[in-house]
Amino acid sequence: MKTYEELRPVVFEAIRSGYRLIDSATVYKNEKVLGKILKEVFADPDLNVKRSDLFITSKLSINESLRKFDLDYFDLYLIHWPGTSKTKLSDPINEENRTNSYKALEQLYKEGKLKHIGVSNYSPKHLRHLLSICTVVPHVHQFELHPCLYQPEILYICEENKIQVQAYSSLGEGALINGAIKIDCLKDIAEEHHVSTALVLLRWAVQHDWIIIPKSRTVTRIQENAKVFSFKLSKSNMELLDSIYENEYHRFCWDPTDIY
Repeated sequence: MKTYEELRPVVFEAIRSGYRLIDSATVYKNEKVLGKILKEVFADPDLNVKRSDLFITSKLSINESLRKFDLDYFDLYLIHWPGTSKTKLSDPINEENRTNSYKALEQLYKEGKLKHIGVSNYSPKHLRHLLSICTVVPHVHQFELHPCLYQPEILYICEENKIQVQAYSSLGEGALINGAIKIDCLKDIAEEHHVSTALVLLRWAVQHDWIIIPKSRTVTRIQENAKVFSFKLSKSNMELLDSIYENEYHRFCWDPTDIY
């Protein structure tokens, strides 16, 4: 979603429903529009929301992003991708570029322009290299994470280094809830708790203590997603969902595996 007409009703309904995290990036081409909408949010007496009430994340170009959002700081800024645009995946310059980019984030973090810093879409190899050279351990690692792409190695590294996991594509770009990929136990668990399969997937992540960033264009879906805290999955539910990837392994978004 990029236009004011698309985003305004979605953002306002999300705020009304209790959402407080906004995730964006320069490549989404909506930062300027979001900045305009947020000014309206802060000025709306019915919402009664201040800048300090929201946690705003962006990625890629810091100063440009701050200017477009018309903000003084970001709560979180991420390196969006371990590779470099228009560069071969195998080129060692990828490692050099992301190392220098992270050093720049560390400096801006120390200056207070960024409250937290992190990475996105890093493989275990990329994350281990970063941890070997950084002076500020990433606060957050954002990557594709759902029962069909459960990634124990990355999760272990994050847990050992106290890096907060942030899951995106929790619904597998819709394929896990629209029938494109059939997972019988997911439907059974949803029926057991009298909720949608989407809510089961979101709750699974929440019970693992991962941050989720569900997106939706519709008001009803936004309201439904906000009910993720209204029920709890059992231990057996969680174990079933944790094991799905062993037989149903699917990646729906970017694959960083082959990047140097």
